[in-house]
Amino acid sequence: MERVKGILIIAASLATAAAVSVSGVIGFVGLIVPHMVRLIWGPDYRFLLPMSAVVGGVALILADGLARTLLSPRELPLGVVTALVGAPFFLYLLRQQKREVF
Repeated sequence: MERVKGILIIAASLATAAAVSVSGVIGFVGLIVPHMVRLIWGPDYRFLLPMSAVVGGVALILADGLARTLLSPRELPLGVVTALVGAPFFLYLLRQQKREVF
């Protein structure tokens, strides 16, 4: 049973990676922001859905601002900035879930 859980976590991680590689930055933000909002506001979907939209928009605006100003006059790709913020958070979520499963 534990082996099946491990395989399912790996399969879910690979499916997520495939979805992000196809959809790009917006898909990555769409995966990470709802989890961040859920941690802050809780699981009530009456607030979760609208707050995810607002926080996702704000996150992309901030990331775009950083991408344009960090190496001025050159620009970083937006995906680099979102990955620097989102990847550690995503790994944190995976680690927390692994502790709960195992």
